[in-house]
Parts: sequence; structure tokens; C-alpha cells
Amino acid sequence: MAVMEDMGARAPVQLIDMVFPGDTNHHGTLFGGVALAHMDKVAFLAASRHGRAPFVTAASEKIDFAAPARAGDMVEVTGRVVRVGTSSLDVEVELVAEAPVSGERRLCTRGRFTLVAGKGPGARTPLPPLVPDLEPQPDDTLRLAEMVFPGQTNHYGTLYGGDALKMMGKAAFIAATRRARAVMVMAASDRIDFVSPIGEGEMVELVAQVRMTGRSSVRVAVELWAEALLTGARRHAATALFTMVSVDAEGCATPIGAA
Repeated sequence: MAVMEDMGARAPVQLIDMVFPGDTNHHGTLFGGVALAHMDKVAFLAASRHGRAPFVTAASEKIDFAAPARAGDMVEVTGRVVRVGTSSLDVEVELVAEAPVSGERRLCTRGRFTLVAGKGPGARTPLPPLVPDLEPQPDDTLRLAEMVFPGQTNHYGTLYGGDALKMMGKAAFIAATRRARAVMVMAASDRIDFVSPIGEGEMVELVAQVRMTGRSSVRVAVELWAEALLTGARRHAATALFTMVSVDAEGCATPIGAA
């Protein structure tokens, strides 16, 4: 089992999700409450990575929605710590909608969340001081953060394999879509190896890389890493290789870029 020390305390935390019809109102745009839930989750993960303490959300500033996210869009939610006090910190969160095929991006909203480290055995105060963000990585590796909640675990308290595959498949879809800018569907999951369980309450980071782009297909390798929020200890949990194919309106394979 591969175990790594804290690697992400200074890096922004990013979540990318799809806007499905069940997340939209009668206008076909993302519910404001769903958007706020995404933003609060990212704020919590960013705070936890920085302070390694049991955080709770204390407040948020006024949040104005400048543009809608529509059904079928991807929403990219990015959080970074911008202020640190003795036992509280502020996280600035930005939500951007992206049209999968055209790549058009629009800022939907931005807000600041204040989180407070709870008292108890896991509390570590004063919180570490604010440090500059890490420089953006030069490659096109996709990194997504998620959280394991009780409803996603089995009777052993670990993440269901099916939910892990769902996360990894979504990461493969996003990476392939951004590479091809086409309508992509999963054609095959070539190999999946589970090497470590992921417990309830842990953070998962998905790392997706495009390994090959063909005439109508994209092969994407996805790694899943588990991270303990209070210690920052990381371990490799799973690896998968997916083949994604570009399709036309009839669902038939079509050359990438043909549209």
C-alpha cells in the first residue's frame, strides 16, 4: 500500500460535476441551493487541507449569481484559503460553468466562506499561517476532489466499489471531453485494480490523464487517492483505464473533430 504525506495543503481544491436534470429548476438551470452545496463542500475540503482540524462553516458573505449553469454543463468549483486566524479561516470559492463540447466557460458566482476549527482531540490551533498557492502544474493532469459520506459506504464503513467506479468514470469522461471537445461515451473499462479501502469521512482525489487519442477514441488513466482530513496521510486506493469514444446524434462512433 502506497502512503504519502500531505501534498495538498497549499494547492487549491477543485470539484467538477455535471448538471443533471434533477439538479435544475423549471428553467433548466442549476438550483442555487445545489450550487451553494458544491461551494460549501469545496470550502470545507480546502479548510481541512490547510488546517487539519474538524472544521464547521460559520458564515458566508453575500453570494451573487452572475450567470446560470444549464443542464448538461459541467460546473467547476475551486476553493482557496485567503485568510487565516487563530482558529478560523476564510476560503474564496469560485463556480464556473463549462459547455462540454464548445468549451465555453462563464463565471456563475464567487463567494467567501468562513470556517471555524472545532474544539476537541482533533483540533490543532493556532492554525498554520497562510502561504502562497503552489504554481499551476505545466501538464494537463485533471485533479478532482470528493468526499465519502455515510450513504456511500458498505457495512464495513468503506466506500462501495460501485461508487468508486462512478467517481473514476466521471473523471475519465471530463478528461476525455476536454481533450476531444466532442460528445463522449464510455466504450470500455479495460482494467481496474483496488488496492486499499477508503473510509467514511475521508477525502478522495481523482487524478486523470489522457494516455492516447485516436481517430474516434480517447484512453484515460484514472488514479484514486484516499486522504485522511485530520492527518493529511494519503494512500493509493485504485487505478483504472477507460476507453471513451466520440459519438454522433445516432450514437455511432464518429471521428473526433468531425462535428
